[in-house]
Amino acid sequence: MTDPNAIQPSALDQLPDRDPEETAEWQASLDAVAREAGPHRAAYLMRRTLERAEAGGIALPKLLETDYVNTIPTSAEPGLPGDPEMEARITAWNRWNAAAMVTRGAKYGVGGHIATFASAAWLYETGFNHFFKGKEGDGSGDQLYIQGHASPGIYARAFLDGRLNEHHLDNFRQEAGGNGLPSYPHPRRLPWLWEFPTVSMGLGPLSAIYQARFNRYLTNRGIKDVSASHVWAFLGDGEMDEPESTAALALAAREELDNLTFVINCNLQRLDGPVRANFKIVQELEAQFRGAGWNVVKTLWGTAWDELFQLDTTGALVRRLRQVPDAQIQTYQTRDAAYIRADFFGKDPALVEMAKLLSDDKILECFHLSRGGHEARKVYAAYKAAVEHKGAPTVILAQTVKGHTLGEGFASKNANHQMKKLSVDEFKTMRDLLGLPIKDSDFVDGVVPYGHPGADSPEVRYLQERRAALGGPAPARRTHALAPLPAPAEKAFASFDKGSGSQNVATTMAFVRLVKDLVRDKETGRRWVPIVPDEARTFGMESLFPSLGIYSPKGQTYEPVDRDQLMYYKEAKNGQILNEGITEAGSMADFIAASTAYATHGEAMIPFYIFYSMFGWQRTADQMWQLGDQLGRGFLVGATAGRTTLTGEGLQHADGHSPVIAATNPAALTYDPAFAYEIAVIVREGLRRMYGEAKPGEDQNVFYYLTVYNEPLPQPAKPQGLGIDEGIVKGLYRFNTAESAGVTAPANAPRIQLLGSGTAIHWALEAQKLLAEEWGVAADVWSATSWSELRRDAMDADAALLRGEERVPFVRQALQGAEGPVLAVSDYMRQVPDQIAQWVEQDWSSLGADGFGLSDTREAARRHFGVDAQSIVVAALAQLAKRGEVKATAVKEAREKYGL
Repeated sequence: MTDPNAIQPSALDQLPDRDPEETAEWQASLDAVAREAGPHRAAYLMRRTLERAEAGGIALPKLLETDYVNTIPTSAEPGLPGDPEMEARITAWNRWNAAAMVTRGAKYGVGGHIATFASAAWLYETGFNHFFKGKEGDGSGDQLYIQGHASPGIYARAFLDGRLNEHHLDNFRQEAGGNGLPSYPHPRRLPWLWEFPTVSMGLGPLSAIYQARFNRYLTNRGIKDVSASHVWAFLGDGEMDEPESTAALALAAREELDNLTFVINCNLQRLDGPVRANFKIVQELEAQFRGAGWNVVKTLWGTAWDELFQLDTTGALVRRLRQVPDAQIQTYQTRDAAYIRADFFGKDPALVEMAKLLSDDKILECFHLSRGGHEARKVYAAYKAAVEHKGAPTVILAQTVKGHTLGEGFASKNANHQMKKLSVDEFKTMRDLLGLPIKDSDFVDGVVPYGHPGADSPEVRYLQERRAALGGPAPARRTHALAPLPAPAEKAFASFDKGSGSQNVATTMAFVRLVKDLVRDKETGRRWVPIVPDEARTFGMESLFPSLGIYSPKGQTYEPVDRDQLMYYKEAKNGQILNEGITEAGSMADFIAASTAYATHGEAMIPFYIFYSMFGWQRTADQMWQLGDQLGRGFLVGATAGRTTLTGEGLQHADGHSPVIAATNPAALTYDPAFAYEIAVIVREGLRRMYGEAKPGEDQNVFYYLTVYNEPLPQPAKPQGLGIDEGIVKGLYRFNTAESAGVTAPANAPRIQLLGSGTAIHWALEAQKLLAEEWGVAADVWSATSWSELRRDAMDADAALLRGEERVPFVRQALQGAEGPVLAVSDYMRQVPDQIAQWVEQDWSSLGADGFGLSDTREAARRHFGVDAQSIVVAALAQLAKRGEVKATAVKEAREKYGL
């Protein structure tokens, strides 16, 4: 059995010891220190030695955890510029109005959060006064990811600087009237203020990393120099439990994103209680970020602690701070000096002696009030260190008290996240604490007043002067008056009109070929941003590697193994492709940054993100909602789509429901094209709508989702006739009739309309032939390029009717006069085509791949789900038999004939 106290071998044991005698002397010295001065002194010396080695560039494993003290000692703090007293008054007004806004709204039951901003006020105010660059200066300014629950404080500041008025504040969380404020940062709801939606926890930090990375991408590709922009992400310590919060830490360090700073508000509380009741979240996060390669700055204790640390000649105080779990730190916040003397200081004789030198007031000041995150000077020092650090991103771990300044009823209480209001007496206590000139008589009928020093007051002038010096208001979103991008040459799209002849081509390959042509366009080609999660070869995109290059800030520091091949793996500092490795979440974060560059940087970029269909909406639908909320534009492409089309992969890969999820997103335009020419029409229309000349009343802030398949099939020529392109864009057109298809059916044969989307149209075409030749039924085949767009149009028509306007849904117009019942089929669950059932006047039925996927051949899978050509024939005969247009026995005969 291994002795746990034995010295374990290390990697160094594998190296020959060139001087065993010197090694023994070092070890003996350490033993002597531990024996004479104690193990704590030995540990202290080892820590300092390791830090010195790290600073000197000596290759040793990093020290992942430091003492529970400030990284920047008081003696090394820079002086706080500006007017600290003025900034304190401004912060006091903002604290008051944030609490007043939520409290006044509480009578309507709309909720809100008070405690988060109360803890983080100085984290924001210090940035607004000294660091955050606005958009009216040179470049793009900084990008601010505001913690969602702190939004009342941001609104309070916008009220102070004149961008909001009392009417706005009184309509916090009451938007229906048109002048309200959204609960959290929502660009779609307040697009002049908010840039980034952050309340779906974990997506803010992930997006911030990829935004900082995309800024480098734009600069390195020569699109726009945004090297002066800095990305600031404000996060909660509880939020860091979300997997997405830390998913891309290594990427940020690997690519040396020193244009990125995380500010984590460590108030030690999450929604229900302590973040780490029995542990220390700050130490855990420090180790995690240091291990990932980040620069870590801890801002834990305020200046009141300086005296205590100077008295700590034995290290007992630092040791005790490292031992006390977070929940006990919270308890000290609410207990008297006697309790703290007994529980904190009483555990160590050296601390007992120290406590004798401290008054009760001093102990309460330290344990109740003095946190690094509540002092502008401490925060300023941390921010300055962050922006000046080069070669790695920085995380600032700022310790605060949740509910700070809100009174004893709020501070550090487990329930304070759910507490929505203060009483009048609590507000008066807060007023006195903050020193605000608000009179008792200002509380009319028990309603707390908003406070404002006046539009021409010294506070407002100072605030506006500081923002002017930093480049204008922040946060702010700018919609630049960009000229429409010129349409690519028509040749790229028209080449698909003639079809593929005898060659079989999958629609995935058709899309990739179209993109290859579009990225060569002289006007807009450089604006395309191809994004792929390590599946480029799956989708046939490897031919783009040598021509476009894969983006890498390091370029290519090695000789690729396939350098002698035509399609070799080429990385480049100005590479155009973002190949993200196996991370759909990272790829979506890329897409969001690129799709909103038109607003963030005034540069229209055209991202297309192509992914394994099942791993798009299934895994990252939350980010796709974030994309819509952030007003993103671009093309999402679900490749290897469908439940029966991807052979062999089985249940976890067989996508039968992504279009259902996509239909829930109001910003998503979902298409399931069957043919290459349809893809060309849809992409051309998407480029016009999102980047070209918008039609009156048309919303450009949409994104397109296309499903494409990996099944090589003949690509037909585009049918001739009016309205084909319109039908493709709107979602439905007649591909052929029984007569134009050349199938033989008797005169006056029963007729049915077969609607198919995506690859399912090929089964419908085969069924069309079987119905005519074997059952004497004429079938017309329609291509339903977008079930959800047909539904959206029909719902708009319904809404118009309620307003007294006469509108006929497009699906009804298209099918008007079509004889017989309608049978719809797709490679997805029946819910997909059934979206339009209520607006179809003809008898309706549908087929789909409901249930779980399975591993088998395409033919076997389609037979299993009952969507193959023969199953379509049986379903069509059943519909016609119900109408009395074919014999009832025909259905049974067909089942037996086809073995169903």
